[in-house]
Amino acid sequence: MVETNSRKAAIIGCGFVGSASAFALMESHLFSEIVMIDADKNRAEGEALDISHGLPFSKPMKIYAGNYRDISDAAVIIVTAGAGQKPGETRLDLVKKNVAIFRSIIPEIAKFNKDGILLVVANPVDILTYVAKELSGFPDNRVFGSGTVLDTARLKYLLGEHLGVDSRSIHAFIIGEHGDSEIAAWSSANVSGVPIHNFCEMRGHFEHDKAMVEIAENVKNSAYEIIEKKKATYYGIAMSVKRICEAIVRDEKSILPVSSIQKTELVSGVALSMPAIVGKNGVEGLVPIELNEDEKAALKTSAETLKSVLKEVL
Repeated sequence: MVETNSRKAAIIGCGFVGSASAFALMESHLFSEIVMIDADKNRAEGEALDISHGLPFSKPMKIYAGNYRDISDAAVIIVTAGAGQKPGETRLDLVKKNVAIFRSIIPEIAKFNKDGILLVVANPVDILTYVAKELSGFPDNRVFGSGTVLDTARLKYLLGEHLGVDSRSIHAFIIGEHGDSEIAAWSSANVSGVPIHNFCEMRGHFEHDKAMVEIAENVKNSAYEIIEKKKATYYGIAMSVKRICEAIVRDEKSILPVSSIQKTELVSGVALSMPAIVGKNGVEGLVPIELNEDEKAALKTSAETLKSVLKEVL
């Protein structure tokens, strides 16, 4: 059995998201080795070379194109491979194409690496996280998706703009599906411990219901807007991948809304996003945030939406 190297990552899929993630990880100095794999070997080699040429301005590390044998000691395997979302296409429209791709990729990963963490980034991320868990045989804690980490960042960004405060001081989550049935968990949202509505009023905003609906819709439609304008989204998700990898490599026990297999009274038998403690062992526990009855009902609906898709593809 090959022992994992905590300073090594593998990226499967070198399209916009995979290569932007590799660049973000190079800049983060978290890893000393990154292997990049793509069905198009030339693409992987080109991306690895392009990033490597900037290393004299960064920190020493090894970035190269490889094959599945090269991932045997990777601590984190980041799967971005899959067909991209086209303008007008929902994340769930992608499902059949990308499940087929995962059926060829995940068994290869499992053949060469038994102890790493599988971080699924390809969309629809919740469905593919569940599929990756089934196909890999890895324990639940070591297979999870980027989930609503980016959606949550978008929510914090928009709230920061709305309230005129640093988005890092805002504590709020998008939960559920990374997609059209996602939920903004307003009942637990706060700004440095001050409930969100109270803080809004401090800043002169009183039309809470209208603002909540508008901001949540803007978060949900962000990806569609970016895809319409520039055909793909990749920088935001690359930063999200870097943030998740920080939590793993540094064993931070950070609370992030990653997509993981749910086994709670509220939701089970599906992968979706809830705040989770993320560290060197992957998902080390879920954090039961306050949800009102409407939010709980919406979360159950989101889970049922995902379950109905899973029935079609598994």
